[in-house]
Amino acid sequence: MLELRPFARLGTFENDWLNAHYHFSFADYFDPARMGVGKLRVWNDDTIAPHTGFPPHGHRDMEIVTYVREGAITHEDSLGNVGRTEAGQVQVMSAGSGIRHAEYNREDQPTTLFQIWIMPNAQGLPPRWETKPFPRTHGKLEVLASGMEGDHALKIYQDARVLGGTLDRGDRVVHPLGRHAAYVVAAKGSLVVNGMTLGPRDGLVATDEGELAIEASEDAEVVIVQLA
Repeated sequence: MLELRPFARLGTFENDWLNAHYHFSFADYFDPARMGVGKLRVWNDDTIAPHTGFPPHGHRDMEIVTYVREGAITHEDSLGNVGRTEAGQVQVMSAGSGIRHAEYNREDQPTTLFQIWIMPNAQGLPPRWETKPFPRTHGKLEVLASGMEGDHALKIYQDARVLGGTLDRGDRVVHPLGRHAAYVVAAKGSLVVNGMTLGPRDGLVATDEGELAIEASEDAEVVIVQLA
């Protein structure tokens, strides 16, 4: 079963430094039909103005994956971690028993990113933070973050995978799902997924599909969360 979430119909929030679009209920945007997919609870599409950002605030018991699309984000947290994650890189913060952090765009251009929150498989875990680039191999999917055994990726505490791919126009990839559900977003460009067309920044819920057959209608990027 496929359910399209067009970008134009996502929840929204905007102030003088943040333009956010919410794939699922978040903050003041509430839709009981959009509470997440399995353990995937949040997918926010944020544009952060230059020299602004999220001041220090706390989280607990959540796996937070940040996929930077343009620009860069600078992370600071109560564990003493400080790091800059730029376009083409991913960061993971396991909030665990509790962590405070800040996320700033210290660049001279807007930063665009996805904030993806996945509920962990246990509460009270040690908090941690990590960032790394991922291969820009065209025409295939790369595992960016995972709690699955055998995956060489940023670690998350859940039986889930975050995958990303850079596809040239006409590229076609098939990803097996088995009995897993997935949420698919066209980060850039347009895609056809199992016969459903996704425009830029559209989302797609896939359940009981068995596999994802993804074809790029134009040069594109895709981000997927696969869930147990």
